[in-house]
Amino acid sequence: MQTTATINYAARTDFRPRYFANDHSGDTVVIDPVQMPLTDGRASPGNLDTQGFTLVRHVSAITDFVAMGEAAPRYAEEIRALLLEHSGADDVLITAPGIVRFSERSPEAGTLDNSMPARFAHIDITPQTAAGFVAGSVPDASSLRRYAHFNVWRCFSGAPQDVALAVCDAQSVAPADLIEADAIFDQPGRPDWSFVAHIVAHNPAHRWHWFADMNRDEALIFKTSDSALGNTVPHVAFDNPNAPADCHPRASIEMRALAIWR
Repeated sequence: MQTTATINYAARTDFRPRYFANDHSGDTVVIDPVQMPLTDGRASPGNLDTQGFTLVRHVSAITDFVAMGEAAPRYAEEIRALLLEHSGADDVLITAPGIVRFSERSPEAGTLDNSMPARFAHIDITPQTAAGFVAGSVPDASSLRRYAHFNVWRCFSGAPQDVALAVCDAQSVAPADLIEADAIFDQPGRPDWSFVAHIVAHNPAHRWHWFADMNRDEALIFKTSDSALGNTVPHVAFDNPNAPADCHPRASIEMRALAIWR
């Protein structure tokens, strides 16, 4: 099943773009909205090794993803086990706390750190950034056979989602489509810090996928780096044209992890 929706690409500019996790008034990414076909991936859940993403059933014991508190380590271990199963890696390191996001219609949007939807197509890290993260996380990084960074995305607000997540088949992305940008994390009360990420320019060859009506017992796994295969997945929040106007706002949680092969 296919639908058509607006994908916010990044326009090419003569300056290096930047974007912020919280205060988007400082963003300099120039948006280039393009109507693109999206395939509902429920007929084919995707393949991590080729397309770079897959949808899996995953029942979590967590009941409140917003206020996990002492349950946060338990959820991290659930995600670690999930990625060990599906990646085939020798080990998986959870690299950050869960990022909870809400669509703009939610009264909770923007109330937590980095809690707004990512509204332009991007890949969280470049290969060089990925290598730096690995070097800082694994003592014997130079001896690894392979490493890959993963995102695990779950919607817990129920279906349908007013603002859904689209992922782009890694096989349809060319190196020339990727633009370096500075991702700046401006958490209140802490010094800003940043790293280099990729934003994505339009290419009509892109094959976008989404999974309609995701529920809390499903997880979308996708790659943002892979030292062996090199295939990484652009992704973006988009307005679901099939959702009713009075649809409840989307709430989701994203976990980021590093898989390593020794």
